[in-house]
Amino acid sequence: MPVLFDLPLSELRSYRPEPSGPADLDAFWRATLAESRAAAGAARFEPYDSGLRTVDVYDVTFGGYAGQPVRAWLLLPRHIEGRLPCVVQFVGYNGGRGFPHEYLTWSAAGYAHLVMDNRGQGSDGHTHAVTADPDPSGAPQTPGYLTRGIGSPQTYYYRRLFTDAVRAVDTARTHPRIDPDRIAVLGASQGGGTAIAAAALGDRVAAAVVDVPFLCHVRRAVRITDDHPYRELATWCRTHRHAVERAFATLDYFDGMNLAARATAPALFSVALMDTTCPPSTVFAAYNRWAGAAKDITVWPFDGHEGGAAHQTAEQFRFLAATLA
Repeated sequence: MPVLFDLPLSELRSYRPEPSGPADLDAFWRATLAESRAAAGAARFEPYDSGLRTVDVYDVTFGGYAGQPVRAWLLLPRHIEGRLPCVVQFVGYNGGRGFPHEYLTWSAAGYAHLVMDNRGQGSDGHTHAVTADPDPSGAPQTPGYLTRGIGSPQTYYYRRLFTDAVRAVDTARTHPRIDPDRIAVLGASQGGGTAIAAAALGDRVAAAVVDVPFLCHVRRAVRITDDHPYRELATWCRTHRHAVERAFATLDYFDGMNLAARATAPALFSVALMDTTCPPSTVFAAYNRWAGAAKDITVWPFDGHEGGAAHQTAEQFRFLAATLA
């Protein structure tokens, strides 16, 4: 049964560990994004017969990391004139874009909604993905994605996924029905960590909605929880004993705590105090380092990794209505 296992809330609100970002973090991401943008062609928005009557659906293909094709859905509410604010959503660990009818909330609220696929994921028995991940490393990994290519930031899996996320925002901005100045990023768990990266590394992100984010303050997370996916990292470190510090040096380029210090958009976070998947201190480590002054965090004292669920969605409606008005 979930219990309070992390720091008390009074300490969490001021928890601000020293950043672990490497000196060349910004240069690393500038080069990665410049190369990927240069390699990407024009996005394709192909009408898709979803069987839905209240939205127009497009099957999107755009150039992500190294110009590699990434898929997404774009849902546009019918009978609304003019350019729309847009929510770009990132999906949780081992999930994928699934089917359009699984994503009707934001179009029903009057937003354009782009749902990015997770490359190489989508086999959890719930949502599926269709985007391949050409893995350049071929190095040993613990089953899952957290340790794929972890020997170097150049080959690490999340270099590719986070670049895809920035390119998803770029792609949304090119559609004629989307207002390029009113684009928000949104996600929970892995999707929340990806939203942090997209807000920190992307251009002109207008708002960020970050729920119980994964990949934050990883050096602490792996020491205080044995839940997946962090267990994958602990298993890898136990197996590759002499490469532990090299692995954490790679993770520092992707840690949400380090990237949040580069994000300035208005942000709404959520945290659950009984969450053993993404421990609350790791969430606050990112939230407290978020560079933007317009930020808030919703605390759910008796929840696990589900966070506030539908209650948090209601908070998001209010936040985005005010921020993207």
